[in-house]
Amino acid sequence: MIEVKALQKKFGKLRVLKGVSICFHKGEVVSVIGPNGSGKTTLIKSILGMIIPDSGEIILNGKSISGDWQYRSQIGYMPQIGRYPDNMKIGQVFSMMRDLRKSDIKPDESVLNSYKIPSLFNKTMRTLSGGTRQKVSAALAFLFNPDILVLDEPTAGLDPLASEILKQHILEAKSKGKCVIITSHIMSEVDELADRIVYMMDGEIAFDKTIKEIKEETGEERLGKAIAKLMKSEIND
Repeated sequence: MIEVKALQKKFGKLRVLKGVSICFHKGEVVSVIGPNGSGKTTLIKSILGMIIPDSGEIILNGKSISGDWQYRSQIGYMPQIGRYPDNMKIGQVFSMMRDLRKSDIKPDESVLNSYKIPSLFNKTMRTLSGGTRQKVSAALAFLFNPDILVLDEPTAGLDPLASEILKQHILEAKSKGKCVIITSHIMSEVDELADRIVYMMDGEIAFDKTIKEIKEETGEERLGKAIAKLMKSEIND
């Protein structure tokens, strides 16, 4: 569904992406992880069209995204920190997004309703807690029934119940054949949701393996320990 070919990006003299190539497929959840400065955010923002790579190509459903902003209508994006006009009410934010999209696709209001957000439509954004802002961001990401979901630290700031609700919606999206890309520092969450892990280090992909492969290769059941063991062996090699 998404094919990234030899992507390179520099900021000044710093090479942030060093020829990254990877594919993301329908009906799977892929977790892109790695230490700060590894290039994962630049990769994600390149897919979203928020950063223009220096070279390489991103292909969506067989077509290059270069110069074609309309492809973004196929993506639902949930940022780690949602920023909205403070003076707008929640209901106005959703109305604005519907007006901007002008989509004929039947909306997916499942997350919106699971979090009972319509009952909060008259609240202004400035009054919201961080967790409620996250719920708004999640509902907006799913709203236009996109084929691709890009979720950046999706459960950050959510209480345990809200986290479980969102996880169920992510797994349902996968079961419907959607492509889901998540970033997360919570390994138990990655273990629960993801089929594959793409681990980035210094602008390159250190490994791209299924969770089953990672655990079998390391003999570890806990994902965090398995990844640490795998990375240690990669460095020693």
